[in-house]
Amino acid sequence: MRSFEMLIMAGVVAVTLVPAAQAEEEDFSAKSYWLHMNSTPTSDSMIKTEAQRRTYVVLNAWESDLAAKFKAANPKIQTFVYKDLSSTRSYACSGGVDDSDLPTGVGYCAADPSWFLLDPNGRRFEYDGYEGHWQMDVGNPGYQKAWADNVVASSRGVFDGVFMDNALFACDTYHDGTCPSAYRTDEAMRDAYRSMFANTRQQFVDAGLKTVANMSNARLYEGAWDSYVENLDGGFDEWWLTFGDKDLLSEYPEGWSRQVAQIADNEAKGKITWVQPHHSGAEQPFRYAYASYLLAKGSHAAISEIEETDRYDNASEWRAEYDWDLGAPADSYYAVASNVFRRDFECGTVLVNANKTGSSAVTVRLPEAQTNEKGASVRSVSLAGTTGSVLRKAC
Repeated sequence: MRSFEMLIMAGVVAVTLVPAAQAEEEDFSAKSYWLHMNSTPTSDSMIKTEAQRRTYVVLNAWESDLAAKFKAANPKIQTFVYKDLSSTRSYACSGGVDDSDLPTGVGYCAADPSWFLLDPNGRRFEYDGYEGHWQMDVGNPGYQKAWADNVVASSRGVFDGVFMDNALFACDTYHDGTCPSAYRTDEAMRDAYRSMFANTRQQFVDAGLKTVANMSNARLYEGAWDSYVENLDGGFDEWWLTFGDKDLLSEYPEGWSRQVAQIADNEAKGKITWVQPHHSGAEQPFRYAYASYLLAKGSHAAISEIEETDRYDNASEWRAEYDWDLGAPADSYYAVASNVFRRDFECGTVLVNANKTGSSAVTVRLPEAQTNEKGASVRSVSLAGTTGSVLRKAC
């Protein structure tokens, strides 16, 4: 669902804005997170540094010692444990006994056979490309209860929240072209996930555990993001705006505005959003994604870049721009031309051109001189399609 409506009449662009929250109640500094899910070695110095930089960190169930170290280094950081919603893992079971610390909520060996999803031929689904990942029936009440019971029991008092991976939207995800017998349509599959979140919500609230789900590709299904977040504390978009150095998401019905609205809608509800642009660190994709993030963020959303899919080891690069103090936003973002957006801050301005890559540049004039990313004083900015700019001014 979009966070604004745009009207173009006689060359004038008007936007219905989402009211900005009161600045005194919120911290508008840029926020970032660390998905440390590949269990790579971490030194005490790394933990000390990143604990001060990051607002959120995701760890595995067997890394409770790291969770304690992060908290000791920064009591404000929020630690989340990784748990897959949608699969159980046969590699985490040996000799008929499941591992004590699992990447899932239900162990493969302990799982009731009725909890496994089956294809039309009655065979269990093993995820394509992920050996030992077996798809489970998230709409099954028995599976829902067992999943929540196990996760709460192992996480309460150890972590601040649960990162729920693989909140799926299409019935053939991980097995292209074949849907489970129990859920033959995408909408039926989404109903199963909505049931899972609704039926387990109170249990996580009572345990004091926040819940953030991986909702990659939600933009492709109208209303899907909001319907899942309704019974969660937030969402993660694993593929956000930039899918590579040259593959940048522009504006169209399932494009830029729908992903930016994920942040805006969640901020309006006081919920968390984690966004993850994919690129090598090149200037254009970074500036486009970062400026778009700043257009919508309030005090909860966080950004972290990644170059290689699933490489969740060391913390992402800490950008100098993350430390720029733009102050509080004057209001929400608004359109200054077709698919060109602006947000004004106490100490700066953020601009994004969400038109297609290669489209003609649009010049945006500023009411006063501001400093661009290269340190130059400017009174206007020329933005080509899928580019962004963050400007600063004295205040």
